[in-house]
Amino acid sequence: MDSRFNERRSKIRTGNVISTSSRFYQKIMEEEIVNKVAQSQLITFDLEDHYPEGKRAVLDIKDWLYEGFILKEKEFRTAIAEHSWEQYTDAYVALDCSTDAIVPGWAFMLIGTKLQPFAKKTVVGNLEQLETTLFQSIIENLDVSSYQDKPVIIKGCSNKPVPPNAYLWITSRIQSVAKSVMYGEACSSVPLYKRKK
Repeated sequence: MDSRFNERRSKIRTGNVISTSSRFYQKIMEEEIVNKVAQSQLITFDLEDHYPEGKRAVLDIKDWLYEGFILKEKEFRTAIAEHSWEQYTDAYVALDCSTDAIVPGWAFMLIGTKLQPFAKKTVVGNLEQLETTLFQSIIENLDVSSYQDKPVIIKGCSNKPVPPNAYLWITSRIQSVAKSVMYGEACSSVPLYKRKK
């Protein structure tokens, strides 16, 4: 008899706890959940949104040099004349030499004249230097007036190859007009600049 009585008391307690906790959660659910990030004036700037789409290509000229090191003008010009330049149509091209050869400036200029009808942009350097040049041009020509007197967060953690200099340049551009500048995500940001009142 005692065991049934204790079992009944246990069920009543459990029922009360479940009933009380259900009312508690129901009350919480009835209250409106406020997304303070969405309500803030905070504007997120994502460099990936400005990433220039298109094929990237590296043209390593070492194969056009004698033993990969010495530029012999006649052979160099022949290699350039026989190269298929159409493959760089609408591409961003980085001209590089992967050896320690001393390449005269005119050599890259000559290659540039062949790429000009096809490539969107040509630079001397590696892929990172290419991306840096592309972003520099984009950021210099970017209209930042929409960030005037606003708090701005520059989004980090990009999935595309955004060069470190791009973050430096966009910070400088946005700082010139914004109320404040942060880096990261809205939920976890690092303050960089706040205009003095």
